[in-house]
Amino acid sequence: MMETLAFRAMNTPVLLVAEGDEMMETALEKTRAFIEESEQRFSRFLPDSELSRLNRSAGEWFPVSRDLMEMLTLSLAYHLETEGLFDPAMLPDLMRAGYDKSMDEIRTQGVSNEGSKINPKRMTFSAIEIDEADGKVRLPDGMQVDLGGIAKGWIVEKSATLLSGAANACAVSAGGDILFIGKPADGSLWTVNLEDPRDVNNIIATLRVGEGAIVTSSVAKRTWNQDGRKRHHIIDPRTGEPAQTEWLSVTVIASEITEAEVYAKALLIGGEAEANRLASRRPDVAFITVAADGLLSASRNSLEYLNDNYVHI
Repeated sequence: MMETLAFRAMNTPVLLVAEGDEMMETALEKTRAFIEESEQRFSRFLPDSELSRLNRSAGEWFPVSRDLMEMLTLSLAYHLETEGLFDPAMLPDLMRAGYDKSMDEIRTQGVSNEGSKINPKRMTFSAIEIDEADGKVRLPDGMQVDLGGIAKGWIVEKSATLLSGAANACAVSAGGDILFIGKPADGSLWTVNLEDPRDVNNIIATLRVGEGAIVTSSVAKRTWNQDGRKRHHIIDPRTGEPAQTEWLSVTVIASEITEAEVYAKALLIGGEAEANRLASRRPDVAFITVAADGLLSASRNSLEYLNDNYVHI
């Protein structure tokens, strides 16, 4: 029998699903505690988090935990692999665009930052210095890091691994990031409904998957108004501005959740112009896009997860 636990963390709904024995309730609560503890460690919105302390140390070497080191080294590898389309050093641009507090606070209080008209000189994540042997990192003066999605993906992965220790099959879902470990006892596949980014009350497609990750990145969900303009949280590192893209959302299916997280964002930013190049880097990545008019397009390797036919990319 499947047991579930729903709660809110990381400014998003979280759902834990697990199938196992009578100890599942305890395992679910331990997993919840891990997620909440991880948020305290890696949120940029909490001044005492390890990430916030790293950002305040810019210009100096800062000793980091093994977990933060893992996230940073992984982020640097993906930054180089995507030729900069994935770039965690976007925090100054996010702040300038009005994302200066959590989305929960923005939704209740509005945007306090009216937006600087000056676009500061961009500093790419490749300028970070990492000393794995001594466990320390140096951000250059002026660099501020938001691990955002990749930290969420990392937390989901570790949480699912923790939960799987007590479950025959489990899933962890957090704001568009989902990881499945194992399959239900009846042998069925996991079912995932994709929201229509134009209306979250509508289902635009249904996927059926086995083990692995599904991540959706969207320019339509985390939005706000600033200086009379609609803004969103997906920053294009090439401009330092919210991305102008022909797609409203990109959903990626992959074996690793951090891979899916990075490529969902990179594909959304790069759009059709960069899709083939990005896909060639990771042939195992399958993706589905939704255009502004609601038209779905799918990479050929994603069709096995869909019931209907769509435009092939």
